[in-house]
Amino acid sequence: MVSGNEIDDWATCMNVIWIVADTFRQDHLGAYGKKPIRTPSLDALAAKSTLFNRHYAAGFPTMPTRADHALGRWTMSFMGWEPLPEDGTTLAELLASKGYHTAAMVDTPFYLRGGMNYDKGFQTFSMYTGQEGSVTRMLANHHHESRDARDAWRFESDRNVAQTVTRAMQWLQLHHKEDFFLYIDTWDPHEPWDAPAYYSQLYMPDHDGEVIQPPYGYWQDAPGYTEEKVAKARASYAGEVTMVDTWIGYLLRMVENMGLTEETAIIFTSDHGFYFGEHGGLFGKMTFSKKPDGTMYKHGDPGSSWTFSPLYEETTSIPLIVHVPGVEPGTHDGLSSAIDVMPTVLDILGQDIPAWVEGSSLLPKVQDKSVRGREFTVTTVPFANPGDPVQSVDNFRRKLASSLVTTISTDEWVLLYTTDEGRSQLYHLPTDPGQEHNVISENADAARGVHKHLVKFMHDTNLPDHLIKPRLELRM
Repeated sequence: MVSGNEIDDWATCMNVIWIVADTFRQDHLGAYGKKPIRTPSLDALAAKSTLFNRHYAAGFPTMPTRADHALGRWTMSFMGWEPLPEDGTTLAELLASKGYHTAAMVDTPFYLRGGMNYDKGFQTFSMYTGQEGSVTRMLANHHHESRDARDAWRFESDRNVAQTVTRAMQWLQLHHKEDFFLYIDTWDPHEPWDAPAYYSQLYMPDHDGEVIQPPYGYWQDAPGYTEEKVAKARASYAGEVTMVDTWIGYLLRMVENMGLTEETAIIFTSDHGFYFGEHGGLFGKMTFSKKPDGTMYKHGDPGSSWTFSPLYEETTSIPLIVHVPGVEPGTHDGLSSAIDVMPTVLDILGQDIPAWVEGSSLLPKVQDKSVRGREFTVTTVPFANPGDPVQSVDNFRRKLASSLVTTISTDEWVLLYTTDEGRSQLYHLPTDPGQEHNVISENADAARGVHKHLVKFMHDTNLPDHLIKPRLELRM
């Protein structure tokens, strides 16, 4: 194990590559040992790294997580799916001011559109189009560059993850002798799941290449959906996971070939997971409300809104691999949050962590796997009340038809909290990892104890009173 003094010695010349793959379920990374998914490149990285077994999303979904990553703060308490605040100092800005070449290669589509400002602090910033095809193909009258990009695809190398990683590799060829922070963010394996058919056929040999759009609700309520269709979508998703792993593998091999192995820390994580029929048929990551006639709203429908959208482990629990050269590999079983990665990068590079950062560096846990994790974590769509308009999932503004679900995770319990009467749920994760048995009625005291964490959290993060007050009571 590397001592603190030794880490101080090499931290000043260390580089960091931080890779984010959107919608990458923790249980679909082979290193976690839960599903037979082929991820040999990331598994090999995990074998020489620290694997965090209970790492959780904070702000949910896509862009709130990117804000958490950039700022190292519980952003769900003071901002929604919106531009980074001008007065908020990002990780990239901090490192650029210290002489690091800060670069980002991204294809997640909302970094810049509408003045989102998520390129703040990056001296080199490259963005690739094509990742909004899941929505735009469904809107007959809506056409922009993402559809054009996808229509031009011919080879695997045309896919977004391939273009993004390839550009990162090209950038490294020019700048690998500099002190650098390289951030790589690919929306894959986010839908649409349209990797080359040979990837999907690894998991469903007779897969015909059909691209299935999730209904964002219970699949049983969506016309034309069957168990077989959901299974095909899951195979398509697993195939895209393997494609992402393949291209990350090319990058990692180049890092090795360049002789950067002993001076480059590598981090891999995601922003959230996805449902493929779990918990009664959920297929998506949030749930559209129904129309007055009982049919489901779809992307782009006027008047659509979000209804009760529970955040179970399939969406909140995310992978985190932290490789620090010279440090013994292993696993950490304590709780950690997405907001902890930003200060971890600063710590690895030997930089001071500003007082305003709310995340905690994970480097002590990388060095000593027995160091305790967080007491609890919080995962939620940025706080709002029923009737409020929110932007989520696809950048469209919709009203909340019911209360948001906020998930509070502890070592033992997971509380899905909502202000809706009788809809909060409690699960004892050690005995019920699949969250199949809501035990809130028989464990009321435990539920109240977890709820107290939420109340403290809201006060500590200065959530406005109009958002705190409805959440002060646990309505079982």
